[in-house]
Amino acid sequence: MTTMKDFEAFIRKRIAELEDIAEFSRESSATVELDQTRQGRLSRMDALQGQAMAKAAEQRRAQQIRRLKGALTRLERGEFGECLECGEPIAEARLEADPATTLCLDCASERESATR
Repeated sequence: MTTMKDFEAFIRKRIAELEDIAEFSRESSATVELDQTRQGRLSRMDALQGQAMAKAAEQRRAQQIRRLKGALTRLERGEFGECLECGEPIAEARLEADPATTLCLDCASERESATR
């Protein structure tokens, strides 16, 4: 059985990992120069594509960090593991898979089927 302290430690570790990755990858999303004397058109297109992919990955990381920080806030308030829709407990296995999850399986399934 996973304790709240275990969840807190895992969440804090994951946030630190994501922030380290973000710091390391900032160079990949740097602006691509327009100097065609240094690189050909295709190389520049590859660089632009790489830049766009790095920016998209950075946005996903930032969103995940926000979700994990929200989980820490819920932990501090004593609300961690409660479904935001129905208030019922979220299954421990679901929280272990994604500690930032905010919905129980039933509410998540219901929301998913409503968006189809």
